[in-house]
Amino acid sequence: MLLGASIRTLDPDRPRATALAVRGETIVAVGSDAEVREHADARTAVVDGRGMAIVPGLVDAHIHPFHAEQTRGVDLTRCATLAEVQRELARARRQVGGDGWVLGWGLEYNVFGQRPVSAEAIDEAVGDAPALVTFFDLHTAVASRRALELAGVTGPCSFSEGAEVVVHDGRPTGELREDAAIELVRRLVPALDERERYAIVAERQRQLAAVGLSGLHVMDGTPRTFDLLRELEANGDLLLRCIVPFWITPETSFEEMEALVGLRDERGSLWRGGVAKFFIDGVIDTGTGWLYEPDTLGGGTAPFWPDPDRYAKAVRLFAQAGFQCATHATGDYGVRAALDAYRAAGAAPGVTHRIEHIETLQDEDLPRFAAQGVAASLQPLHMQWRRADHSDSWALRLGPERCARSWRAADLVRSGAVVPLGSDWPVAQYDPRIGLAWARLRRTPAVADAPVFEPEQALDGLEALIGYTREPARVAGESAVAGRLAPGCRADVSGFAADPVVTPADELPELPVRLTVVAGRVVHEAEA
Repeated sequence: MLLGASIRTLDPDRPRATALAVRGETIVAVGSDAEVREHADARTAVVDGRGMAIVPGLVDAHIHPFHAEQTRGVDLTRCATLAEVQRELARARRQVGGDGWVLGWGLEYNVFGQRPVSAEAIDEAVGDAPALVTFFDLHTAVASRRALELAGVTGPCSFSEGAEVVVHDGRPTGELREDAAIELVRRLVPALDERERYAIVAERQRQLAAVGLSGLHVMDGTPRTFDLLRELEANGDLLLRCIVPFWITPETSFEEMEALVGLRDERGSLWRGGVAKFFIDGVIDTGTGWLYEPDTLGGGTAPFWPDPDRYAKAVRLFAQAGFQCATHATGDYGVRAALDAYRAAGAAPGVTHRIEHIETLQDEDLPRFAAQGVAASLQPLHMQWRRADHSDSWALRLGPERCARSWRAADLVRSGAVVPLGSDWPVAQYDPRIGLAWARLRRTPAVADAPVFEPEQALDGLEALIGYTREPARVAGESAVAGRLAPGCRADVSGFAADPVVTPADELPELPVRLTVVAGRVVHEAEA
C-alpha cells in the first residue's frame, strides 16, 4: 500500500486519490487511505506517501537506451563553441595516447558557425590520431584525416540508402552523412566487449528509473537486442518496460524482413517486440530531411530510401503481418509519404502506426493523423538548438515560413491525434522533467528571457503529462492496463515532490523524484 499521497490518477472515474494498493504487478485499489486499508492483511508492506505527488509511470515514447557504442568517448553536449569541442578532444587525445582512437558524441552543428564541417577542425585537436566524432542527432559524424585514411575513404561512395561521404574538389571533407557512411569508419573502432556493453546498459536502466521513467519505446532493435533484454531480465537488471522495434533499412532484403516477421510475438515480462521502424528521411540540418520544396541550400529533395515504393512495400509487409510501423520523418514531404504508405498498407485491429519527429508539417497533412488513426510522436525539447534570429543550421535550411510550422504539438493534440512525447536520447536529455518543461514553455526552462518558439503550440501542464503517460499507452495499444492508475492497471508509478501538472514549468527540471515503481517493484526510491 501507498498511503497519504497526493495521487493524480488520470482515470476519469476517479481523478484524485490519496492511496493505492498493489498485489503482485497489478493495482487492486485506488482511493482514500481508509478505503485502501481495507485491502491490507498481515503481509502488506506500507509505503509512506506523505509529501509525494503520484502520477502514472512516465514513459519516454522515443529513446535509444541501448546505444553503448554510439555514446562512447567524450560527451560534447555542453560544448557551445568549436574551441570548447577542440579542448575536450585534445584532452581525450592525451588520455588515449599512442594509436588510440579519439571518440566523441553529442556534437552540435552550430559550433562550426561559418566554418565547414571538416576533418581539419578535428585534426587541430587530435593531431595525427584516428578520431570519429558523432553529432547529437546520430545522423552525421566527422572523421579525422587519419581515420579516413585507415578506412580507405578517398572519395565519394555509393550507398543503397540516402547516405553520403561529403566530398569537396574530389577529396573527402571528413563529414559523413547517415549511418552507412559513418559505418565506413566506425567499423574500425575497437568494439566494446560484451561485459562492458552490458554494464553500460544496466547502469543506464538505473539512471532512467532515477528520473521517474517507468517505460521506454526503444526506437531501434535487432534480434541481438532481444537477447540482451532476456539477459537483463534474467539477472534482474531490466528495470523498465521496453517496447523494441526492429530497425528496417533500405539494405534489409525482403527475405530478411520475412524472417523478422516470424519474431513478432517475442517478449518477456517487461519487454516485447511487434514493431518495425523505418527511416523515410534524415535530418533538416544537413539537407537530408525530405521536403515539399528544396531547402534554402537546395537540399531536402530526396528520401532516405532511394526507392520510396520499396519503403511502402516493406511497410505493407509488416503491417499485414500485424506489426505496428514507426517511421522517422523530419521533413514535411517525408511525413506525407509515411501517411500515404500507412493508408495503403492498413493496420491490424488495435494497432496504431506512428510517425516520429515531424519537425515541420503542412496544414493539409495535419488532420490526416487523427483521420487515419496515426500517432504523431514528438520531441519538443529538440527545439533547444534553435536561435531567435534563425541563424542555427536547422532554421537556416528551412527558412521562416517552414519554421513557423514546426513541432505542432498543440495543433495535433487538439485535432484529436494521439501525441506521445519523448526525448530521442542521446539526441537530447532523457530526463522527462526537461521534456515536460519544453512541451509547456517552448523555450529553455529557467531562462525567462529565452526565445519562445511558436508559443501557440505550447501544451498545458495536463496535456504534457498525458503525453508521457496516457498517449504512450494509447499508441502501444495498452490503454486498458496502462497510462492511468486504476484497479486492474499495471502497477507503474512515478512519484515527485510536487504535482508536475501544477508545478511551474520553469521549476520542473529540478523537481525531486521520490519514487519509481514498475510492475509493483520499487526500482528507485530517494532517501528521505
